[in-house]
Amino acid sequence: MQENLQVQLAHTPEGNPEPEHFQVVPTPMPQPDDGQVLCATQYLSLDPYMRSQMAGRHMSGTVSSGELMRGETISKVIESKHPDFAVGDIVRCFGNWQQYSVHKASELSKQSPKISPMSYGLSLLGMPGLTAYAGLIWIAKPKANDVVLIPAATGAVGSTAGQLAKLHGCRVIGIAGSDEKCAHAINNLGYDACINRKTEDLAERLNELCPDGVDIYFDLVGGETLNTVCNKLALNARVILCGLMEDYNKPTRTPGPMPGPIIGARATLTGLVVYDWEPRRDEFITDCLSHIGSGKLTMQEDIAHGINNAPAAFCRLMNGENRGKALVKIASE
Repeated sequence: MQENLQVQLAHTPEGNPEPEHFQVVPTPMPQPDDGQVLCATQYLSLDPYMRSQMAGRHMSGTVSSGELMRGETISKVIESKHPDFAVGDIVRCFGNWQQYSVHKASELSKQSPKISPMSYGLSLLGMPGLTAYAGLIWIAKPKANDVVLIPAATGAVGSTAGQLAKLHGCRVIGIAGSDEKCAHAINNLGYDACINRKTEDLAERLNELCPDGVDIYFDLVGGETLNTVCNKLALNARVILCGLMEDYNKPTRTPGPMPGPIIGARATLTGLVVYDWEPRRDEFITDCLSHIGSGKLTMQEDIAHGINNAPAAFCRLMNGENRGKALVKIASE
């Protein structure tokens, strides 16, 4: 019988994850019961929130030692015992870090054939894109000439938010971890400027680049970056709180910003959980498809190949070594 390779958490890391914290385990091929669907994973999404699951600090639950790593996938139906799904259908689901998965019909969403390449269903037109769109367009409501600041500027969410801000006539400034990433942000994503957080003083650069303050801060990292930016907010600024990348590998969280500057700026801080916006996914996809078609919206994808390489790819992501959206291609299309 064909095996199903799974990636399980071997040991919970105390700091940055390393490949040895994971184990690739052969398991029996899953079999669908009546009303279920068997799927072959095509692409697996790797996301920073998975590190919080490993630490037991994420709203979606905990992944403990010996358990299967969780994750969203684009999968192909290879056996169906449900009338709504046929062999060959491409679906989006939480297939997790494995080659094959079994699902109830309610756990599957058919992917539109308009989404091309297929992997865009996990990147530009997937959860990262929906996160960026919901935070920037629906919550922050950008206006022409707004100063928009985005850390993790070349990552999946950040790069999408940056391009959307430019489409709405904003002045967009990024924060990234290398000169190479800053150059990519400016030359390929249209950012007006980008700050290297490792070699430049963030507060000084914000004084130079944003003399009148930051109108929209799309926070993906938390930590000291959030504290610094909250001292540079413009009047009526909008801050979208979406990620804690600076703290994911740490045992404790960085204390939050002092309220004084936020009050003085009359700023609005909004927590963003992408699952709340799932009912509007089709609206987001329809709008973005037109921008993709015109070449004004794109996504760099960092694709590893094979389930065995998922742990190393995830570690690269958590070390900031990825280039765009981190994915693993499990099977050929």
